[in-house]
Amino acid sequence: MDSDPAPRGPSALVDETAAAIRARIMSGEIPIGAQLRQAELAAALGVSRTPIREALRQLQAGGLIEVLPRRGAVVRVPAPWEVREAYEVRAELEGLACVRAVGEVTAEHLDELRRTLEVVREDPPAADGAPSPLTVANDRFHALIHEVAGNERLARTIRDINDAFPRNVAELVLRDNPRLRSNNLAQHEQIVDALAAGDGELARRLMRDHVIAAGEALARWYERRSRTVFRG
Repeated sequence: MDSDPAPRGPSALVDETAAAIRARIMSGEIPIGAQLRQAELAAALGVSRTPIREALRQLQAGGLIEVLPRRGAVVRVPAPWEVREAYEVRAELEGLACVRAVGEVTAEHLDELRRTLEVVREDPPAADGAPSPLTVANDRFHALIHEVAGNERLARTIRDINDAFPRNVAELVLRDNPRLRSNNLAQHEQIVDALAAGDGELARRLMRDHVIAAGEALARWYERRSRTVFRG
């Protein structure tokens, strides 16, 4: 007979609670600048305030939230310079992923990459409570290249950079600017073509330029929004 699963320890519960709060921030359910009230979070997640308090400390240490006078814990609004620096590093890493992927990419991989392009082009509506297909497709495009590159440390480092900023904001940037969205799709198409042609250096350059452009658009979005978010 199977034994009962071991009970979760306090540390595991804090980690799970922090992950649940992070997911809500990353999806935009809890927007940038929003207060994080311990009692509300405890009720929503079905835990006591103790793991909530420890989870918020964990997220504060990771830079996703901050504690402001008279407001308490809030979702941190990243400084534009932080976005630009992070995306400068990400651009080089994603370019390396493209170079490594060239020798490993298959017809099946290329087909999947092209399917993500079709989702972005069609932009279907999201089902109730589900992530936006636009965000899912965009994330899958990049993640698949990282997988094909075959270097988990490289992929993990890129994920860590992405996880520093709420993912829903990248979608808001594209939706706010149809021209930028069109350019973003065209850049993805060019990267796929370079991978299909086996041209690693071209794929590297295209990916680097693409990520730098995305980072600049994101930094400008934060510049505009930071003027309107109440900072206490």
